[in-house]
Amino acid sequence: MSYVLKGEKPFETTPSIRDKAFRINLNENIYGTFAEIGAGQETVRNFFRAGAASGTIAKAMSAYDKDFSDAIYGVEQDGRYVTETRLIRMLRHEMKLMEERISREKHPNKLFFTYANTVATIDFNKKNKGHGWVGIRFQVEPDEDYNEIIIHFRFHENDAKLQQETLGVLGVNLIYGAYYKHNEPKKLLRYLYDHIDFDQIEIDLVNFSGPRFADVDNRLMSLQLVRNGMTEAVMFGPDGNNVLPASVLYKKNILALRGSFRPVTKVNMDIYEKSYKMFTHENRVDPENTKVIFEITLSNLRAEGEIDERDFLDRAELLCSLGQTVMISNYQEYYRVVEYFSRFTKNRIGLAMGVNNLVDIFDEKYYRHLSGGILEAFGKLFFKDLKVYLYPMLNPSLEEIIDSDNLRVHPRMKELYKFFKTNGRVVDIKDYNPEILNIFSRRLLQMIYNDESGWEEMLPEGVAEIIKNECLFGFKVPK
Repeated sequence: MSYVLKGEKPFETTPSIRDKAFRINLNENIYGTFAEIGAGQETVRNFFRAGAASGTIAKAMSAYDKDFSDAIYGVEQDGRYVTETRLIRMLRHEMKLMEERISREKHPNKLFFTYANTVATIDFNKKNKGHGWVGIRFQVEPDEDYNEIIIHFRFHENDAKLQQETLGVLGVNLIYGAYYKHNEPKKLLRYLYDHIDFDQIEIDLVNFSGPRFADVDNRLMSLQLVRNGMTEAVMFGPDGNNVLPASVLYKKNILALRGSFRPVTKVNMDIYEKSYKMFTHENRVDPENTKVIFEITLSNLRAEGEIDERDFLDRAELLCSLGQTVMISNYQEYYRVVEYFSRFTKNRIGLAMGVNNLVDIFDEKYYRHLSGGILEAFGKLFFKDLKVYLYPMLNPSLEEIIDSDNLRVHPRMKELYKFFKTNGRVVDIKDYNPEILNIFSRRLLQMIYNDESGWEEMLPEGVAEIIKNECLFGFKVPK
């Protein structure tokens, strides 16, 4: 049992925001500062209103003026204020002041915390709905090092006052969760939405650090965000760390490859290399401003109805080892992926895929929920010069290569498919490697599991060694 829970009775039902703030205030050991920029002092307001705040709040401040903020926290290199680096500066600066001004000898049992947020609410024209960073740096034991929880969120409400109120609720949930749910980080994430609807805010990044979270894998926490419906997509970079989608995709040309990547094969990498070459030769596509995304849909992470988290990490680690950026999404349909990318860029978007994937795109069953059916979906998918780069498939039974010229779609879709192909929206990858067309991931997995020989040659360089060293995908070390 953690230090802060001693002598306290847990709530049997979901506590109100006032109850959460009041419980924090009544704990004589929890003591800290609030620094809020951009949306009022909405979080600390809840603690003041709850009562008994004098023993909890050391200081509450809001450096609204940019020059004043720079004088306190320093100047950001990019000149922006609603950034992760700004939030971290705020947390570290305020904690340093706490340690300098409060004597540990006089207060040996105090559990210091600093809560901070830097936020942009909806603009006057209501074009940009706003977003923000919120975080807490805190102790669970007085002689323990600090823990941190960093969150990025996007507003979905269309009124600045409502956004401010939602921010205040989120802040209380975060502080309460940090102290009373730190030992259950998955539950802590879910409780961030206590008294908040999913259509009010979207949390698309979370990072845990510190001694209490030493065993927390932030990639799995990202997966929880998608599973819980807190966001539709998360990303992590080649180093395996969580990254903010907006920072990765903003004003970029985007080439996306969807797959199960279980595991990533030579075929996957050939699709990537050949489609990238074609994409970067398109008009207005600068290779220096182009981002490649390997996307895995949540449905591809399910095994027997449940998501296999270990399997998810295995796929991610292999893709990251090849220097790729990975996106986990809740999008089954391709048009929704394109809509998501379009939130961040107006530049060119390309999709690289195999024949089977393209055939699925022309399957009407995926669009029955749309009032305009498949035509509405295709209007969203191809609305701005999007191209599909099609990798051929070997049909083993007929011993023929299937490409855009001879693939078969449903008879009702023939004319629609012909229209997009004739207009250059579907183009074949011509310089593929014919020697690897017989590589199929399912067969490869069977070979690994059954300890058959030859599967190593089906994988990109270095991948087989990782699978063997870490016993991934059912690989068994020979006795």
